[in-house]
Amino acid sequence: MQSSELEVFDLAMCCSTGVCGAEVDPRLGQFAADLEWIATQGVRVSRYNLAREPEAFVRNVRVRDLMGRWGTSCLPLVVHNDEVVTKGRYPSRSQLAAIAGLSQVAP
Repeated sequence: MQSSELEVFDLAMCCSTGVCGAEVDPRLGQFAADLEWIATQGVRVSRYNLAREPEAFVRNVRVRDLMGRWGTSCLPLVVHNDEVVTKGRYPSRSQLAAIAGLSQVAP
């Protein structure tokens, strides 16, 4: 099986689960769980928060280019093996599995 790497570039937020703000976004909690699941399937996962790790956004040429054109409206960005696969939204678990080339999706 070929190595698979998934990188997520998030908007500036206090945490990746989204449960610490005034308005809790349930999609963030689900996405965090989906990323944990995909990591157990052998996919290397890295997640970057604009507020805490701005250097990761600058280092990645594709991310830097998209943000230069669209600003933060392109976030979140999901990058698989150096290719942007989604922008402005979080993919579902089944979409993440398809992106990573996994044949089965656990609930």
